[in-house]
Amino acid sequence: MATRFESPPRGDAEILTSALGRIADFWNFSNTKLATVLGVSAATVSRLRSGRSVLDPASKSYEAGQFLLRLFRSLDALLGSDDAAARRWLETANLDLNARPLDLIDSFRGLISVCDYVDAYRARV
Repeated sequence: MATRFESPPRGDAEILTSALGRIADFWNFSNTKLATVLGVSAATVSRLRSGRSVLDPASKSYEAGQFLLRLFRSLDALLGSDDAAARRWLETANLDLNARPLDLIDSFRGLISVCDYVDAYRARV
């Protein structure tokens, strides 16, 4: 039983939703950009970021959110928690990916490809 100083346990959906809002802040994503990545409307993202809603764990947007979190964590590990460097990496054309990662993550397939690319690079380090 929680004491009055403990907060109630948070569910996975609430934690992921909160993390995605923080990632969007770190990478300067607008609600429209985050909405495109997650495959939801900008209004939905506004509700998610304000805490009035959470992603449904059974939805494709939840899965996309998990991949975005995976990408964030991988870049964070590679770049030593330098959010500006991660943002620059996302904005720079990548010869291996044949596009800017920032553009690729707008589709689910592209998001997975970028995650796999960064994870493969991390495996070499």
